[in-house]
Amino acid sequence: MTETVYLYVFDTLADWEPGYAIANINDPTYQKSPGRYTVTTVGVTRDPVTTTGGMRILPDFALSDIDPSACAMLILPGGARWDERGNGEGVDLAKAVLAVGGKVAAICGATAGLARGGVLDNRKHTSNAADYIKATGYGGAHLYVDAQAYSDGTVITAPGTAPVDFAREIFRALDLFDEKVLDAWYKVFKTGDASHFAALEEETA
Repeated sequence: MTETVYLYVFDTLADWEPGYAIANINDPTYQKSPGRYTVTTVGVTRDPVTTTGGMRILPDFALSDIDPSACAMLILPGGARWDERGNGEGVDLAKAVLAVGGKVAAICGATAGLARGGVLDNRKHTSNAADYIKATGYGGAHLYVDAQAYSDGTVITAPGTAPVDFAREIFRALDLFDEKVLDAWYKVFKTGDASHFAALEEETA
């Protein structure tokens, strides 16, 4: 049975931040169980949204259509709207997903959204910078971790400068790749060293 990973989409979505993650969730090339997951977009409504890069996305579903218990993971990309204190609907969906045992992955401004919603008050996490997320006034500043990505088991957080690290934590949480494959994949895209590509191909031969 195919499990669904939902990508929350909205005006100003930062195109580059979820790119590595969603591409490899949908691409079976290196996966342990090809076809286990599919990525589906969800917006507040099904009206088109426009990303920071000017791409128009027509959401597959509106928030009102979503059953949180059917969500293997919710990915919350960054975007200017978070810093405008928008996207509260996405935070509400994240809370609903977590309440039924699902997972949430947030990057860049989405971490501030989770902080404002109280989701990070009792969880270790990271963000764009300690001062950036502290400015939300949340109660979890003492749990901030200076890292390129951090997973507490159910919530993954990352700064907007670390889409590769963000993707790696997502793949681990979904058990998408064998660990050796994941390590080789990460080295290819993190370092840009082509020699690691041979290791990746060898691990998946």
